Amino acid sequence: MRIGDAAAAAGTTPRALPFYEERGLLPPPARTGTGQRRYGPEEVARIRVIRQLLALGLTVEDLRGIADRLQLLAADPQRRCTRPDAASPATGVVEHRLAAIDAEIDRLSRLRARLAQRTGQV
Repeated sequence: MRIGDAAAAAGTTPRALPFYEERGLLPPPARTGTGQRRYGPEEVARIRVIRQLLALGLTVEDLRGIADRLQLLAADPQRRCTRPDAASPATGVVEHRLAAIDAEIDRLSRLRARLAQRTGQV
């Protein structure tokens, strides 16, 4: 399928696909004789995984570090991101992102408390 159809099937925009390709999240797709990108079901599944992981709070940079493992989730969408190997790069990426989220929650909680105290809405 062409880029617009693949993007629609994956729930994103056509501009996202070359972006993912440039960032190393998506391998370069096959091309037609006229140079148009062609995507198959495997690429669409991988794009969906990328979108899901981004929606969970991981960044493009986070995903770059584990790009070689994205096909595992694409091949088995029910696969859990467990910790079978504590030395796995994916474990470090997820733990780092969770720590960043926890730090942001802590920062926002302190900010909220200060604002509530200042406005008398404790």
